[in-house]
Amino acid sequence: MNIMDYYLWIVVFHIMAVLSWMAMLFYQPRLYVYHTEHKNKPDFVEVVKIQEYKMYKYIGLPAMWATVISGLWMLFLRPELLQDDIWMYAKILVVIVLMVYSFSLEYYRVQLERDNYSKSGNFFRAYNEVPTVLSLLIVGYVITKTFSFVFTFITLAIGAFVIYRVIKQIPKEA
Repeated sequence: MNIMDYYLWIVVFHIMAVLSWMAMLFYQPRLYVYHTEHKNKPDFVEVVKIQEYKMYKYIGLPAMWATVISGLWMLFLRPELLQDDIWMYAKILVVIVLMVYSFSLEYYRVQLERDNYSKSGNFFRAYNEVPTVLSLLIVGYVITKTFSFVFTFITLAIGAFVIYRVIKQIPKEA
């Protein structure tokens, strides 16, 4: 047997890693909302800090690196994926943006852990929508195996509108 016989198992591992990483990307900002909006309840905040730490360090970060490594492994085994169309390059670019987003969650986690933060629950509610928009782009590129400026623009525009509506719907904090 050669390594290509295991390619589909690498794909399975990649998909599971992506699901785990996305779970953290979707839930971590929600923990930050709870943290900031209940700052006057120190016992509650201490529990949330533990959840934030474990979610990021034990689930999100390893899953992100497993996603990247398995994705690179798939590209190594099937370099023709980089020659089909620019969709793979667009996907890689969005994955890099998701990685930056992921690292930004760690930045905010550390600020919250040190009780040295200025962002509000409203900010984190809106920030929570970013991975949804980016994952829509990735899934669209992967399923259609094409890159479309129209699809990309419409997805980003709808995402920006949703984030704007989230911000506008939430009453201002005192």
